[in-house]
Amino acid sequence: MESRWNKMSKLEFKNVSKAFLRPDNNSITTALDDINFDIHEGEFVSIVGPSGCGKSTMLRLIAGLIFPTTGEIFLDSKKIEGPSSRRGMVFQKSTLFPWLTVEENVGFSGDLKNEDNISQEAIDKMLEKVGLLEFKDSYPSNLSGGMAQRISLIRTLINKPEVLLLDEPLGALDAFTRMNMQDEILRLWNEEKNMTIMVTHDVDEAVYMSTKVIVMEPRPGRVKKIVPIDLDYPRKRTSKEFMAYRNELLNTLDI
Repeated sequence: MESRWNKMSKLEFKNVSKAFLRPDNNSITTALDDINFDIHEGEFVSIVGPSGCGKSTMLRLIAGLIFPTTGEIFLDSKKIEGPSSRRGMVFQKSTLFPWLTVEENVGFSGDLKNEDNISQEAIDKMLEKVGLLEFKDSYPSNLSGGMAQRISLIRTLINKPEVLLLDEPLGALDAFTRMNMQDEILRLWNEEKNMTIMVTHDVDEAVYMSTKVIVMEPRPGRVKKIVPIDLDYPRKRTSKEFMAYRNELLNTLDI
């Protein structure tokens, strides 16, 4: 077993704030204000809140794509100071390269890091996990939206990140494909046992998928409430317990 599993991973936000300079009028916009929380290995955490409350900003901070204005973020007691393969991110729109085949897209991240540890066997295994092995020689233009998101997901997972960041990964999909992808992501999460953090606008999706939900206030974004979701998987969307959590989140959001 790899050394990264020898101890439980832990992500910590400590007094994190993030402000941006608006180039149109040189004013300062505070996106996040004094954020504090912990997330542990194996948790599936959703972040919900109104538009502009800093949800995606939080993911970009964790990914190391931007940096806090004040405060610090730690992974296993080590300060996050830039991007790392330990943290993988999947965006709302698939980021596949149109000139590469499905197989080449899945293996691209390894090529980018000049690593040869992503074998053909590993690529085929990941494609088989999401039922797309037969499309390995296809190009992204021949894939549906759901298929393209599956490829984007396994391209990130093949590097075995400790933290998987999902920025509204299902937002552009139709309702039927979205529900199927929710189950697909949960299945992969259960297999990989990594820490998964997802931004979503869909409260039902948050209850269906998460072990806990972070509810954000409007800008400047602050943590309003953290709601643990104590339900067994697979979850029934029509159960009384499910609806109770759904209503709690909606009431917290004042919807």
